[in-house]
Amino acid sequence: MSDIDKHVLETIVETASDHFFIVAGDGQILDVSPGAAAVYGLSRRELMGTTVQELEARGVLKPSITLEVMRTGKMAQLMQVTGTGRSVIAEAYPVFVAGRLERIVSRSRDLTDIQLLQDEYALLQKRFSEHLKRHRLPQGADDQALDDALGELRVRSGVMREIALLLKRVAPSDATVLMLGESGVGKTAFARQLHRWSRRGDGPFIEVNCGAIPDNLFESEMFGYQAGAFSGAARQGKAGLLEQAEGGTVFLDEIGELPLLMQTKLLRVIQDGILTRLGDTRPRRVDFRLVVASNQDLARRVEEGGFRLDLYYRLNVIPITLPPLRERREDIPALVEVCLAQLNQRYGRQKLLHTSVWPELMGGDWPGNVRELENWLERAWLLTPGDQIDASAVRACGITDEPAPAGVASEKTMLTGMADGETLKGYLARAERQVLANLCDTLPTTYAIAERLGISQPSVVRKLKRHGLKATKPRD
Repeated sequence: MSDIDKHVLETIVETASDHFFIVAGDGQILDVSPGAAAVYGLSRRELMGTTVQELEARGVLKPSITLEVMRTGKMAQLMQVTGTGRSVIAEAYPVFVAGRLERIVSRSRDLTDIQLLQDEYALLQKRFSEHLKRHRLPQGADDQALDDALGELRVRSGVMREIALLLKRVAPSDATVLMLGESGVGKTAFARQLHRWSRRGDGPFIEVNCGAIPDNLFESEMFGYQAGAFSGAARQGKAGLLEQAEGGTVFLDEIGELPLLMQTKLLRVIQDGILTRLGDTRPRRVDFRLVVASNQDLARRVEEGGFRLDLYYRLNVIPITLPPLRERREDIPALVEVCLAQLNQRYGRQKLLHTSVWPELMGGDWPGNVRELENWLERAWLLTPGDQIDASAVRACGITDEPAPAGVASEKTMLTGMADGETLKGYLARAERQVLANLCDTLPTTYAIAERLGISQPSVVRKLKRHGLKATKPRD
């Protein structure tokens, strides 16, 4: 190594905001960044005069990430509690020369202050919720103002109105919001509402389903690419989804499905506000508000090694958990009202729900939540020939959980004949929707559905959007 390279390396270590350790293959500490002293409770000289084995034995490192790399020979990431009581996130990388482990380079970042802020936020959120419960008044001007602000996003339950108020409060900031909850609870709808309330409401809202884009296409779709970056690339290159969201909001749905390599690249964009297109060397500054959602336990995904711990902390700034529909049944009437109005407008016919249907609507568990309720209503609408959807018509169409009578095919295998006054166009649309709905229940991605139907994936996406469907079958 030249003298210049040595000075460059020294400058990097001494000025880095992260705390660097450079350790020999036997555990001897060769160098540390000066800032590590405040976190680990020992001077730089004291740290460089010992080994990671000794530091772990003394409780300075609990545990030592370097020893984990020495044991496995692989990159590692974990949470540490230092001898000074600080919580840090550490990651370490092995350096092999001629197949032999010669060095381990680790860096750590102090998360204590971030955790204190998150704890303070959780306490404020709890106090806000308790205040609302103590001072809840009959629906008046404030509630009416919230209803007007929500538009077609109808919420009646107390817990959902609290969530809506909380989102309205944080909307003016650019803080990252993490929406958690079962599939179909309405995370996308609330993300859109958050965008409309924000100062970026006039900008684009870019929705990305992280589980629907193949791993080999994810980087080019998210970060864009330059002309000639790969075979088949557009001649003029292409801006990625993050660039397209300039001045607006990016909503990353199913963030838990994001590949680990893309997690690393996304983390860099969040930290620096800069990205580089595939095949390019020129960094580009981007400006967007990030909202993410997941139906998975991301903390467990971190423990399993499927999700980066540092990215989790970056995303978990304002966590919002949307409860399942079965825990807020008072929202069902308003959801049904909006959905039925949309169906009547979409298909150009005014249908009504008979009162006999309501016990089933209000009593169902709805494991698919709002999405399942909407699909249920659309099937009932399409498969009921008359203008009134009643309980007997619903059961005859095989929509309920009750078993169909012997010899009667289910909705998944039989389409009813044309209804009175129904056109061929309407009948074909109904048939197309039923085929797509069946495939959404049996195939995991839009690519699999496209392969089954023999059409392109973009065509499947457009058709699903037109019919209000999503591929909901979980991956194995």
